Amino acid sequence: MSLHVLGINAFHGGAAACLLRDGVVVAAAEEERFTRVKYTADYPTHAIRWCLAAGGVAPQELDHIAISRDPASNLLRRMGFVLRRWRQAGYLLDRVRNQLRVASPERLFRAALGSDGVRLRATFHHVEHHRAHLASAFFVSPFEDAAILSIDGMGDLTSTMWGYGSGRHIRVDGAVHYPHSLGYLYTAVSQWLGFPNYGDEGKVMGLAPYGAPTRMEDLRRLVHPQRDGTFELGLEFFRHATEGMEMTWSAGTPVIGRMFGDRMVELLGAPRSPGEPIERRHEDVAASLQAVLEEAELALLEKIHRETGSTRLCLAGGVALNSVMNGKIRGLTPFRDVFVQPAAGDAGTALGAAAWVHHQVLGHPRAFVMRHAFTGPSYEGARLRQALDAAGASWTELDGVDTVAAAAARRVASGQVVGWFQGAMEWGPRALGNRSIVADPRSASMKDVLNARIKQREPFRPFAPSVLEEATAAWFEQDWADPFMVTVAPVRQERRDQLAAVTHVDGSARVQTVAAADAPRYAALIRACAAETGVPAVLNTSFNENEPIVRTPEEALDCFARTRMDVLVLGDFLVERS
Repeated sequence: MSLHVLGINAFHGGAAACLLRDGVVVAAAEEERFTRVKYTADYPTHAIRWCLAAGGVAPQELDHIAISRDPASNLLRRMGFVLRRWRQAGYLLDRVRNQLRVASPERLFRAALGSDGVRLRATFHHVEHHRAHLASAFFVSPFEDAAILSIDGMGDLTSTMWGYGSGRHIRVDGAVHYPHSLGYLYTAVSQWLGFPNYGDEGKVMGLAPYGAPTRMEDLRRLVHPQRDGTFELGLEFFRHATEGMEMTWSAGTPVIGRMFGDRMVELLGAPRSPGEPIERRHEDVAASLQAVLEEAELALLEKIHRETGSTRLCLAGGVALNSVMNGKIRGLTPFRDVFVQPAAGDAGTALGAAAWVHHQVLGHPRAFVMRHAFTGPSYEGARLRQALDAAGASWTELDGVDTVAAAAARRVASGQVVGWFQGAMEWGPRALGNRSIVADPRSASMKDVLNARIKQREPFRPFAPSVLEEATAAWFEQDWADPFMVTVAPVRQERRDQLAAVTHVDGSARVQTVAAADAPRYAALIRACAAETGVPAVLNTSFNENEPIVRTPEEALDCFARTRMDVLVLGDFLVERS
């Protein structure tokens, strides 16, 4: 009889669910794709229901349910934190409500699934936030043993945790606790730069190459390296430790109040308001922030290598999505093999909580490696035709993968923008070829075209290339596979004119490598584009417009209708704008 473990991330950014059957991922998805509320921090009711339906598992057939929060962890630290914040009644009330929710996992599960009166055989588990991160990175990696680092803002009053994984076991070697956090450092300075929303840190990473790290000495006052390779924040510059800050995790998109204090304003100058022009000083602060983050993380990685002796590394946590930093690890540390799973942020703790229970708690051996991210809902054939007819779309049905790929490639090569909706939805924040918008990477104007017609993004943010895995080293200074688009690498100098739309201002690109064995339809499209253009790559951006990535064919058709994409390829169906 199979063993089913459900992992849940709830009441934290990136609410999500993941179902394991005998340690293999059967289904995984973020709640935002169902509710259409980006980064939603609510209970992932829709994601849970879908995962169970996709796995053909009734709630009463689950053996274990794991939630990636542990109210009992760091208990003394929590008590001290509450005592220091006793005057902030509203903040404390929100924190207490959040803890009480998480502390009642069976009641929450029954309420969400409508299973009152149903006898559940599942054992419920609390898995500390960063242990879930560590498990999400190591237990689905291709490594039998590896060093592991989880690094983000804060979860269960811990910002950073590291250790060593071997077989079915993870050993925790150390941690950095509240109030010190590299994630908080990046968020606070991002807010000062005029990017206050949850998830805006990625914008600052894209802005950094436009500046020069001329403010390094100032930024080094914000984070202090320690002799043991860890770090501490200069707390006088931050509000979260000295004054407290407003945080809303109860439902909808998470909201984090201002984190930078008055001392940071004195140090860096007047903060930029959202929508104001970006000046050279802002670009330089962004560049200096990225450089200081890299200094601190590189020192920590050197420490972890000394402690573990490993040359293999697994990364998780929100900071693990800093693809610029990830791209430098192989060249600047002793680590030669690096694995980051596609949902490295908080959504991935749903996977990690389930994997921790299956391997660490129950002791079952590993039998799964995450080679692709296509773990979400899939729609085929008649279901696609039904959506097309309901939308009143005029469509053509094509015959076979190669025909579909060739038709789409001709349009990409001619400069058209193509919505590409295929197979199962991706797990994690990146569109990786099943819910993508693709375009010609050669055109220097394509970035502006996409922003004007669809994406409406800040002009400094780059678009990414998807390249055939076997062609990667010939076009980029990268000789490793990265199917999850989590590292940045230089574009080869002689190739930059042919990849003008995806080469950032510093000559780099966030590369996704595509293997036919894992993404056959997307690989077929890129091969067909190579036949048309001579370039074995496409520009790839997420299929959305200021919203979560589309999940259903109806959402794809709606996005196509209200933007100015030229073509939509929905499975084997081709829709052209009349």
